[in-house]
This record gives sequence, C-alpha cells and structure tokens, in this order.
Amino acid sequence: MGRPLDDAGLDTIFRTARSYNGYTDAPVTQDDIRAIYDLAKMAPTSVNQQSARFVWCTTAESKERLAALATGSNPDKIRKAPATVIIGMDLGFHEHLDWLFPHAPGARDWFPEESRRDHALRNSSLQGAFLIAAARALGFDTGPMSGFDNAGVDAAFFSDQPGVQSNFICTLGHGDPTSIHERLPRPPFEKFNRVV
Repeated sequence: MGRPLDDAGLDTIFRTARSYNGYTDAPVTQDDIRAIYDLAKMAPTSVNQQSARFVWCTTAESKERLAALATGSNPDKIRKAPATVIIGMDLGFHEHLDWLFPHAPGARDWFPEESRRDHALRNSSLQGAFLIAAARALGFDTGPMSGFDNAGVDAAFFSDQPGVQSNFICTLGHGDPTSIHERLPRPPFEKFNRVV
C-alpha cells in the first residue's frame, strides 16, 4: 500500500521541478547513474517488457557525438550538461520475456512484429518518464528533449543493436536556475479532463 509524499517530496518531483537548459559544474557520477536507473527500472511496463535501453553520455567525446546530431539550441545544452541519457526502445523486447515475465510461458508470442514498435514506444516512454521522476527524487534536475536526428543517433549509438531505436534524450545534472524562464501555463482540470 502506497504512502503519500509530504509537500516537500511533491515539490521536488512535481510542483517546483523544472526542465533545465543549463547546469552547474557539479558532476553526475557512475554511482548516481546507477541509483537513478535502480529507481527508473521500477516503472510499470506491459508484461514487464522493460523495452527501454539507456545510453548515458558522460564524456566530452560522447556528448560531442550526440550534440552533433541535435538541432536548435539542444547541442549546446548537451555539451554543457554533466550527463545526457539517450532513451532508446528495443523492438526485440519480446525476446527477453521468458525471464522478465516467467509466469506466462509463451508471452513473447503475444507481440507480433507489426505491433512491437507501438508497444516499445509506449513502454520506453513510461520508463523515460520514471527516469525523470527518479532523477528528481534523488536531487537532480533534467532537461528532456526531442530535437535530434533519430536515424543519426541510432547509427551512432545503437549500431551494435539494430533492433533498438532512439525515443528521446534527456540532459541531467544540478540545474542552473538562471537557465530557466518563468513557468509556462498548465491547464486547469476542467480544460482537458472528463470524469465519466
């Protein structure tokens, strides 16, 4: 049974959290990355398919390779962030269901080829969203983005995994408050919700 977070916890993950455009020089360590992943992997996914694949760019060389494939103002954000994670999606996720979903032998057959991309996109997006929440819960800030050359990123970072395609990318670190603008509007409940 879940327990509600206090206001400080809700602020950290939701109400005062922002998407950052710049970061301080404080590092993101290998231990930090593992701690974030160890929370993000708890995301709910269909039949525990765990279709996300993560590439963490922390070196100047890997960040430059990624920045060269980004558009708009994103290259500079990637270069300056302590880390940027590529959230990919494995179209061959079904091959792992024998050990990820062992109580339903044959679950891999539930996903014919024509349906796999939709499932991989949906579930890797859930995992990417959990990764953002996990990073915030551990005191980090994030900057998710989609302005990049997907095919180029796939060739540069997933060439050894031809069934994996990039979904979105996300910078990570300790946010520089001067890099954000005033918070943009959020719609009230009545605008886009119906209770039926």
